[in-house]
Amino acid sequence: MAEAQYKYLERVASPDDLKRLSVAELKEYVKELRAYIVECCATNPGHLGSSLGAVELTVALHYVYDTPNDRIVWDVGHQAYAHKIITGRREAFKGNRTRGGISGFPRMEESRYDAFGAGHSSVSISAAFGMAKAIEMQGGKEHVVAVIGDGAMTGGLAFEGLNNAGASPKSDLLVVLNDNEMSIDKPTGALDRYLVRMSTSRWYNSLKRNLWKGLGVVPPVHRLVRKTGNAIKQGLLQNSNLFESLNFRYFGPVDGHNIDELIRTLRALKDIGGPKLLHIKTIKGKGYAPAEGDPATWHAPGRFDVATGERVKSNYAAARYQDVFGETLLDIARRDCRVVGITPAMPSGCSMNIMMREMPDRCFDVGIAEGHAVTFSAGMAAAGHRPVCNIYSSFMQRAYDNVIHDIALQNLPVVLCLDRAGLVGEDGATHHGAFDLAYFSCVPNLVVAAPRNEWMLRQMLYTATQADYPTVIRYPRGIGEGVEWQNRPFESIEVGRGEQLREGNDVAIITIGTMAGRALRAAERSGASVAVYDMRYAKPLDTKLIDEVASTFRHIITIEDGIIRGGVGEAIAAHILQQGYNPSIVNLGIDDRFVEHGKPSELYADCGYDEEAILEMISKMQEQR
Repeated sequence: MAEAQYKYLERVASPDDLKRLSVAELKEYVKELRAYIVECCATNPGHLGSSLGAVELTVALHYVYDTPNDRIVWDVGHQAYAHKIITGRREAFKGNRTRGGISGFPRMEESRYDAFGAGHSSVSISAAFGMAKAIEMQGGKEHVVAVIGDGAMTGGLAFEGLNNAGASPKSDLLVVLNDNEMSIDKPTGALDRYLVRMSTSRWYNSLKRNLWKGLGVVPPVHRLVRKTGNAIKQGLLQNSNLFESLNFRYFGPVDGHNIDELIRTLRALKDIGGPKLLHIKTIKGKGYAPAEGDPATWHAPGRFDVATGERVKSNYAAARYQDVFGETLLDIARRDCRVVGITPAMPSGCSMNIMMREMPDRCFDVGIAEGHAVTFSAGMAAAGHRPVCNIYSSFMQRAYDNVIHDIALQNLPVVLCLDRAGLVGEDGATHHGAFDLAYFSCVPNLVVAAPRNEWMLRQMLYTATQADYPTVIRYPRGIGEGVEWQNRPFESIEVGRGEQLREGNDVAIITIGTMAGRALRAAERSGASVAVYDMRYAKPLDTKLIDEVASTFRHIITIEDGIIRGGVGEAIAAHILQQGYNPSIVNLGIDDRFVEHGKPSELYADCGYDEEAILEMISKMQEQR
């Protein structure tokens, strides 16, 4: 649909404009809104499927509630594209996730309609309850709604929020469970089966529809519906409702694509105080056939042709690091029956699905529960297995205590693989893996490794699975250096030993991870006599190599794809100072700030450690000679 054909889209620049439309007009607006999201995401990729599934819900929420006075807290933010467009960012949405453009996730500093920022899952209920409790204490009348979906209800934080909010009967909180039976991949676990059982009870749903016809028309019916509904649910399901047991009044399931029913239901619930939960059923990718047919792929499909649904294929010049991990894990598992794979709802994102296809009984998707994934891995290690737990670097932050208390303290042989380490690009500050080198290098018993290319990732993973202690391996998103990795035998790497990659006399560059390739290219271009070293391990540091460099060179540059404060460069500088050497040292990496979204190449330049920045620093150091 060309933008010139939109009849209602341009009439809505705020929720107030939305309220001027009739319900019949809303149905046409919903079609245009969905088409506009598809059109924009086709050329400017983003999280498509989840937002398509939440269009009717978003429209109904802004139609019924008085936003921004009433607060809507979006979980994760994958569902929030329609919200951004309705709240005055229609034109800005064309530059969604681009450098200088709006974020792909809700951000408080971006709009007064973004009640709370969210890039990680399961935060909405706790944050919304905090708002509702504050409003209650202040004597306010504003409403608070938490919208949780995409598998986020499996996260432990969601249950902590439910448990706490359920004990506060005067706090006006509505939790909308947007149940699309998906996260990024198909969800797993007892909660998913429970929701399916609740939503597919034929007798209950038939009677529920009849009861809800009166809701919102005759106020006294509220109590009857609630009491009758609870009794029916308990009788049909033969156990108490999970949410009712947490003192949430449960309503639903409701068709999340029926705008009339959603508006009628939300208006009724608006007049019911206390904690309540509305269970809606939606289809991920709704309204765009390719996305409905393959919701996992179309969660974030990249560029595509709107008319045909054909995705623009990327011709990778080299293997993706995640695929090197997945193929290598399977190869190791074939050789070692102790090896198992664990991931918190990211089997396709980290390529553990490669092993899952051949060895489903030795792979475990534990749901969006990073802390549990780590402690579950620790338990398996304690019982004699060799768990390989893959979690995105930024998500591992949520399991930090579990790593320290359950793995490191007990020195259990768990391999923690951190995909998406360093600057990841368009997902921005909530997803950059900026801190792992700093926050893990200070933990006793942990070995922290960072491969510079595909072959080294393969060998480091093999080495780690043979060890009797825990190892962290961090590597970036995207493609590798193009080195041969599949047809070479496994070799154990000497842990804590770096290596020299290029000889030189004037300036030394010490790198960690994939920064080695960038440093080598800059050194070649510089025309200077520049030596390049790869530490390979952030912990333990190769102090012998550092001593050799510090005693030989007057000028040293360290480079890491992570935060400088507490990082590898500072650890190298501290050792040099302690040993009494006196070279000039410059640490390149991310300074003390959160990095915004944009293409990785743009962000490297912004942070001052792209190839050009390295060249400039080499030149400056030569001038000091």
